[in-house]
Amino acid sequence: MRCVVVVGAQWGDEGKGKIVDVLAEQATIVARYQGGANAGHTVRVGEGANEEEFILHLIPSGILNRETRCLLGNGVVVDPWVLAREMDTLRSRGIDLDGRLGLSRRAHLVLPYHRLLDAAQEDSRGSKKIGTTGRGIGPAYRDKISRTGLRVGDLRDLDRTREIVAAAALHANVTLAGLGDERRVDADEVMSELETVRPAMVELLTDAGDEIRGGLASGGRVLLEGAQGALLDIDHGTYPFVTSSTTTAGGAASGVGIGPTLIDEVIGVVKAYITRVGEGPLPTELPEAEAERLRQLGGEFGATTGRPRRPGWFDGSVARYAAGVNGLTGLAVTKLDVLDTFETIRLSTGYELDGAPTASFPDSVADLARVHPVYERWAGWNADTTGCRAFGDLPISARRYVARIEEVCAAPIRFVGVGAARRETIALSTGAAA
Repeated sequence: MRCVVVVGAQWGDEGKGKIVDVLAEQATIVARYQGGANAGHTVRVGEGANEEEFILHLIPSGILNRETRCLLGNGVVVDPWVLAREMDTLRSRGIDLDGRLGLSRRAHLVLPYHRLLDAAQEDSRGSKKIGTTGRGIGPAYRDKISRTGLRVGDLRDLDRTREIVAAAALHANVTLAGLGDERRVDADEVMSELETVRPAMVELLTDAGDEIRGGLASGGRVLLEGAQGALLDIDHGTYPFVTSSTTTAGGAASGVGIGPTLIDEVIGVVKAYITRVGEGPLPTELPEAEAERLRQLGGEFGATTGRPRRPGWFDGSVARYAAGVNGLTGLAVTKLDVLDTFETIRLSTGYELDGAPTASFPDSVADLARVHPVYERWAGWNADTTGCRAFGDLPISARRYVARIEEVCAAPIRFVGVGAARRETIALSTGAAA
């Protein structure tokens, strides 16, 4: 491993944080390349009574490995108050951050008026809500694209910061009035709030691209960590029920400031089933009684919002599509243990639309809502897999199920997760079918 990208290959919440944590043991640098505090990565470290759970929204999961330098790239939108709280929480739990965290000068900031606009715009959609987290991510990216945003590096110049905030507050108030929202933004209040976090943010400033290129040139190993999943990508996801950034591997290089030829591997993470949060089609979605069982067994509640996730059977069409748009060189299958008690497991290998097999993944959510999954039924293994540490330790039915996922996705499986902890991970060197 020299430079590896870890991406979600479903609708997010696949367990990327755990896989990043495992891979980060070999990495000198771990960098986030997109998204913001709308993502939540849950990582468990330690054993027995010493096991700890960490939920990270902005700081890369690699921060739990003492020798790893962690960066937030230019493609990330940073809520400075969330970042400051996350830093305080980690320090209070004994995690040393000194010299271990860097923030791209080119990253854009999420400010109070972005959160306000996010909520107001979502409310205005009525029954056609997208299902945003309300964290201000979309409005922050909109300001970035319209060239009116505030970058972290701007915080070094208070006059420039004040000028940008004043103009943005004026525009936000016009938008709020147009939406019929009576709330208003006070630019002076925003500046006062910013001053509480500005010194801490300025102290973290770096050029993420320079650091990564330098690290690779000196023989280091780099891990680029994505947020959300391929099906939430602004271009390749189930639009409009998507996030506002490029979640796929194509955004990794531009999101940290390196050339794509420096990337050696792309690992896609999938659950042994599938979930999504919020609105939008989910072709293999389970009936509520079965969904609630899987939701409780898998702890399927959002790390950021606490919202219940919508579970479904493994969708091979989704994973195969994600493998293609990301150029996956390997897969990590997580949460296999959640299926331990199911007598029968279904796996979708494709779709039918209007009575005929679909040749490609639908680009229209209207069509995706009409597809019928083509299922295979697999016998469950009815055995506890959480103690398995080698692929051969898994029950034969579980091994066959994983091998079928590999076959359907046409990408070799590199890791199988059989629990939430770091140690509950099986590494495969030659894939599941070998």
